[in-house]
Amino acid sequence: MKTLKKLLYSSIERYFLGGCSNYNSLATRKSCRSKKQAREVFKTHGIPHAQGAVFYGLLKPLRFAIRHGFPLVVKPNVSGFSRGSHFPITTYGELLKAVVMVKIWWPSSIIEQYLQGKNYRIVVLQDEIMSTIRRYPPFVKGDGRSTIAQLIDRENEIRQSMDLHPVIHPLAKNSTTVRFLRKKNMRLSSIPGDGETVTLHNRISLAPGGVVEVIDKDRIHPKNRELLEKIPALFDANILGVDAIFELGIETPHNRQRVFFLEVNSRPYLKMHDFPRYGNKENLHPYFDRLEKLEITQGDTF
Repeated sequence: MKTLKKLLYSSIERYFLGGCSNYNSLATRKSCRSKKQAREVFKTHGIPHAQGAVFYGLLKPLRFAIRHGFPLVVKPNVSGFSRGSHFPITTYGELLKAVVMVKIWWPSSIIEQYLQGKNYRIVVLQDEIMSTIRRYPPFVKGDGRSTIAQLIDRENEIRQSMDLHPVIHPLAKNSTTVRFLRKKNMRLSSIPGDGETVTLHNRISLAPGGVVEVIDKDRIHPKNRELLEKIPALFDANILGVDAIFELGIETPHNRQRVFFLEVNSRPYLKMHDFPRYGNKENLHPYFDRLEKLEITQGDTF
């Protein structure tokens, strides 16, 4: 089993972690590899998190759905960039499909409660917050005159003019987009109303065209800042990318809303913080200067 796990982790390292930072020791990286590990630490230290469970077959997620209800999310226990994730799951039929499809990515899988809210990646050092971004799924906003296809072309022109490529990907007009729109009784030829937001994919990751907004750190409520800044020490980490969903937003204290801390990333992809579609680009060089001076134990060891 150890040999199999080593091969699997090595494959992820080789094919999926290109461009990810590497400022933590091997011991820290091992402690953060799975979503189950993060959830157990969150539970021990009273950090709000989704109820969840690891599963291999069908019976456990079915029991979980009966106990906790919908909506739910199913995802690989080890993955990144939302690969292999299925959400929001609202029916037993969708659950069955997700349980089967998620096994493409990893032998063990996670089922969790799903929270509709604002999705954030907060990069935290041992003593302060480095950068906070809000992540959006691919979308266009209607003007009452243009088709969705035309709005996609216009948005791609804006992204190109802002030099966001290749970190922020263009919006696609492919079969995946067509199928997603069809679920909402829309087509590429549909004309959204003025100001109407049309989501083109359920994932907030970059590959299908998701974008990021830089959030001014002054907007983070002090209670949320205090909670976030203690997380790296729980994993003995120099830096972590913390993924969280706030029902109302990061400006509202966590004890006055529903909040799910989802996972921690010991090798966060930091490039996307330099390519915001919305908000002002930050000067992160002072943080990188500090990180580059660290002596990382077994930094190049699997």
